Amino acid sequence: MTLTGVVEQGAARLLKTGSDLDRAAVREIEAELRSLLADTFALYLKTKSFHWHMSGRHFRDYHLLLDEHATQLFGITDEIAERARKLGGTTLRSISDISRHQRLQDNDRELMAPKEMLEELCSDNRHLTRFLRATHGVCDHNNDVATASLIEAWIDQAERRAWFLAETVEGDAR
Repeated sequence: MTLTGVVEQGAARLLKTGSDLDRAAVREIEAELRSLLADTFALYLKTKSFHWHMSGRHFRDYHLLLDEHATQLFGITDEIAERARKLGGTTLRSISDISRHQRLQDNDRELMAPKEMLEELCSDNRHLTRFLRATHGVCDHNNDVATASLIEAWIDQAERRAWFLAETVEGDAR
């Protein structure tokens, strides 16, 4: 051992933890959680950007809705990262690390109509839900019930965000 509490495994390291999951399971779950964390940060930043750049007659309602969504997204980032660490894995380290692992697309457009913003966020939350379900499957396969349990709550939150966004967009079309 080169560091107290750390086991060398080639160039990669796993922290010694109370987890009884084998190293291969930890590596697989860690990779899924890293991508999930990158996607959550990407969606958080997009949600905040749209919150900051919102305009129009429903400005206040949309502005507050997106702030609520961003707060919820930011809240789970720490839970995702800490879960990876509890298992003995590592997590993201920088903005460039996020960009290497994210699957959701950024949006750098300067001007967008509020409806376009809400539709894009609805779509992204649906994609995030699919990523969460896939990660849940990896956790199930590796018998990681603790991570799977957390993911179930995050799926519910993502579905709720998508529902609110879809109903808002649909409501404005009426």
